[in-house]
Amino acid sequence: MLAQRCGLNGHVVGIILKELVRRAIVIARRQRSTFEVGKKMGYGGDMNDVFTSADMQAQESYVKLLQECFPGIGIIGEEDSLVISYNGDIVAYFTIDPIDGTKAYIRRQSHGVGSMIALVINNVVESAYIGDVNSQEIFGFRPGSSSVWRITDLEVFEKLDADPPAIGIDHLYLLLRERENIYCEVSRQVMDQFKSVSVDGGSIGIWAARLWKKEVGGLLLSPSWETPWDSSPVIGISKKLGYVFLRPCENTWKIYDPIISAQKYRRDHDTLIIHGNHVQKLQDCIRAPLIV
Repeated sequence: MLAQRCGLNGHVVGIILKELVRRAIVIARRQRSTFEVGKKMGYGGDMNDVFTSADMQAQESYVKLLQECFPGIGIIGEEDSLVISYNGDIVAYFTIDPIDGTKAYIRRQSHGVGSMIALVINNVVESAYIGDVNSQEIFGFRPGSSSVWRITDLEVFEKLDADPPAIGIDHLYLLLRERENIYCEVSRQVMDQFKSVSVDGGSIGIWAARLWKKEVGGLLLSPSWETPWDSSPVIGISKKLGYVFLRPCENTWKIYDPIISAQKYRRDHDTLIIHGNHVQKLQDCIRAPLIV
C-alpha cells in the first residue's frame, strides 16, 4: 500500500484527518457572525474571489497539525497559494480547502458550506474527508479502506452503498452546477433522459455528497478550472464508491480517468458522473455505444 511506503498507519491517518475536518467545522461555525472578508485573485486571474478570517484560521489549524504529525509530506492549500514541498522519493502531499463554498458561507447559507482534505501519494488519492459545516456530517475514507463512511453528529457511522441496484436513468435525478444552456449539446440531450434536473451551487464537496447519499443519481459539470483542493477529495471518494467519469465524445460519451494534479488546470469539457452500475442503462437510453 502506498501509504505504508510513506511510513503511515492508515488508521492513524484516518483519525487525524477526521479530527482536522472536525476542528475546521468548529472554527467556521464559531465565526459565522464575526468573520472578516477580504478579496483575492480568482482562477481566471481577476480579483473577483473572496476569503474570510475563518478560511485563514481553519487553514492554519490544518497546517499546524499536519506538519506536527506528518513531517516530510507536502501540503497544498487554497488560501495564500499555500505550497509546502514534500521531502522524499515518493510524491506525497495533502490538499486542503479550509472552507469550501466561501461565498455561501459569507451569505450565511444553511447549506453548501464544507471543509475538505485529501492525501495524495503518487497521483492516487489514498484518503479523503469532506465535512459539512451546517449539518456537521463528515464523509470519507482512510488509507487502505475499501469503504466510505458518512459520519453524522460526529459520532454515528454509516457505511455508504458502493453497489446500488442498476436502474433506468429515467428513474434518477441529475444535479447540475450551471444553467442547462451552459452545457454542450450532447449533455443537454442526456439531461432529457433523467427523471428530473436541478441546479445547485456552493461547496463542490457538499454538492457531490448528494450523489454519494443517493439524493441524486448523477452529477453534471460544465468546463471549469480544476484545483487540487477541490478535485482530489471529490474524485477520491467518488471513485472509491464505484462512480465513473464520462466526457462527451462526438454523439456519445467516453469513460475517462480524471486527472489528479498538484497544479491548477483547465478542464475543457463537460463531465458526467454516474455509478458504474448505471453505465449500461445510460447506453440503452442514448442508443449509442459508450467509448471505454
